[in-house]
Amino acid sequence: MKQRYVHKVRYYNILVIGYAVAGKPETALQLFGRMRFVGVDLDAFAYHVLMNSLVEQGYYDVVETVAKEIRVRGFQNEVTHSIMIKSFCKQNELEKGAEYLHSLVQDDGEQLSGIAVGTYVDALCKDNQFERAALLVEEFRKMGLVSMEHAYGMWIRDLVKAGKLDGALEFLKDKQAIEGYVPDVFRYNMLICRLLKENRFEEVYDMLEDMKEKDVLPDDVTMNAILCFLCKAGRMDIAMDLYDSSKEFGLSVNCMAYNYLINTLLGDVSVDEAYRVLRNSIEQGYLPGQRTISFITDVLCREGKLDKLKELVLFTLDHNIMPNDLAYDKFISALCRARKVEEGYMVHGLLNTLNKSARKSTYMDLISGFSKSSRGDIAGRLLIEMQEKGYSPSRRLVREVIGCLCKTDNPENQFFRLLEMQLSRYRMSASVIYNFFIDGAGHARKPELARQVYEMMKRSGIKPDLRSDILVLRSYLNGNRTAQALNLFRDLSMTSSKKKLWHTMIIGLCKAKKAVYASQVMDNMKAHNLIPSIECYEELIKLYCDLGQYYKAIDIVNDMTQIGRPISSFVGNVFLLHALKSRKLYNDWSYLSHDQNLTPACWMLGHVIGVFSGSIEGYHEDEELEKLIQQCFRIDIYTNNMLLRRLSNMGIDRACKFYNRLREKGYEPNRWTYDIIVHGFAKDGRTAEARVWVEEMFRKGFGLTEVTQKII
Repeated sequence: MKQRYVHKVRYYNILVIGYAVAGKPETALQLFGRMRFVGVDLDAFAYHVLMNSLVEQGYYDVVETVAKEIRVRGFQNEVTHSIMIKSFCKQNELEKGAEYLHSLVQDDGEQLSGIAVGTYVDALCKDNQFERAALLVEEFRKMGLVSMEHAYGMWIRDLVKAGKLDGALEFLKDKQAIEGYVPDVFRYNMLICRLLKENRFEEVYDMLEDMKEKDVLPDDVTMNAILCFLCKAGRMDIAMDLYDSSKEFGLSVNCMAYNYLINTLLGDVSVDEAYRVLRNSIEQGYLPGQRTISFITDVLCREGKLDKLKELVLFTLDHNIMPNDLAYDKFISALCRARKVEEGYMVHGLLNTLNKSARKSTYMDLISGFSKSSRGDIAGRLLIEMQEKGYSPSRRLVREVIGCLCKTDNPENQFFRLLEMQLSRYRMSASVIYNFFIDGAGHARKPELARQVYEMMKRSGIKPDLRSDILVLRSYLNGNRTAQALNLFRDLSMTSSKKKLWHTMIIGLCKAKKAVYASQVMDNMKAHNLIPSIECYEELIKLYCDLGQYYKAIDIVNDMTQIGRPISSFVGNVFLLHALKSRKLYNDWSYLSHDQNLTPACWMLGHVIGVFSGSIEGYHEDEELEKLIQQCFRIDIYTNNMLLRRLSNMGIDRACKFYNRLREKGYEPNRWTYDIIVHGFAKDGRTAEARVWVEEMFRKGFGLTEVTQKII
């Protein structure tokens, strides 16, 4: 019977304690009432657990009742008083709390505890009464009735939280010096972390030395704080030694320390070490931040460590870790740039199984990569998939895919199969799709396919627009089908007077080096009272100069300036380039100037050619020649390069002076600028100086021309 009674008491005690600890004091009180009804009672421990739960959950009206029950049963002790102090503090009844605390000083403070003092100090600090809290700490220290370690710890913690770090450090040093006070590891950690945030590294080091002297064993928080400290201080050798030895001491690294280690190692270009730490962090269950993963992905891509990057991606997938889509996209794009497009496609496939969508740029890199690898089937498949994801392909991308398909064994079937899929599945207008395929076939030098699409367009009831006409015309010109191009142009020009059609024909014939036909079309254009564009004139002038027929080029310049067209920088630079090669250009101009009336602009250009080629003497200063050119056409970087080349032929030092003057004016040198200087030094036998310029050239991302490479 007695044993059964004891079991019942224990059972109820455990239930009350359980509900109280679980934050359900109302349920615990109901059980307590049932206990009293059946004639059983709580023990001292259960009473105090219940009382503390009532304070924590804010049932302050019941706290006094339970405290009275504790006193009646003789269970009252320092724990009871500490809970009562907490109750007053939580109700913000600090004056009652002060009275209650000072009442405990009687009877030599037997009922007083350091926890009660610390609790009240904490409440005063939270109420921003730091001066009063300091006086209270000093008052009870002088009494010497209780241990002040808890109160000191609370005081230090609240000072740090309030941003009064210097006050906390000063208090600690004072108490250590006078009383030999040793804070626990938690207070040390708080001080160290705050010092680290303020970049006060020397004081962190002093604090660590103090811990060592006081035999305070560091914990995980301490070690992680130290790791962060070493990373911030740039002492990565020591940080890595500590990291590698952490397992020996049974300590674990937290996420913040992992991020510090990885980012600092990456900043020090220790990519392999950073990768090792990243893998370890994932194995330990810590997922570094998206920024960290993105950072290491960027560095691995930049360093060309694609094997490690691939391993990292597969590793994260195995551990069900999902970095942001951008990290995967960068990896796939890096593989494509490294001509490992099959591996990029494999990763892309893995992401598809996880319902993760690639960006448009990633699709473009994959499609371009497979097109360059002559895998038109996969490129076409990816183009379709890209459109299913809602991305619209560019003309250039479709052009690449078509160009690849046209190199396969059965180009027509592949070409028209892709065209059929595009027409049947996607929301782009049919005319846009037809134009894309006409353009692609033209660039693939398959004018017959382009013409077939053009005719299909007509049969489907879509009237080809000017864009379609121009694309078919270009396909013939690019495919060296000049006769077909002329026939088509004749048919089109009969129904259209659009200048752009004429411009396309003239420029296309010039690029195909058909100068006679280009001149005839230009004459016909003018006969139709249409004025050719400046680009038409430029291309035809350049072609005649390249063919050495300078008199015809000069005649076109004269015609151009007669209708009010100015001499462009392009035309001027073409003539300067040929004036450097031969004096024949000036001789032809001189002959024409006597044979026919030249416009003032054409005459001025001839004068510039004569001075530049050395046929006309008297202009010895570089600035004089610049001014003369400026009167004829606008000077640009190419003009300056022509001047630089001319001066380098006269002496490289003179060319360097001109180069320095160009930089002062704000001109940015390009590849040809550097190449001219390097060529001039090498030609003069000054190889060492040439190499200095080569290094600067390479730093800017420029490469030498083949001619210069041979002599350096």
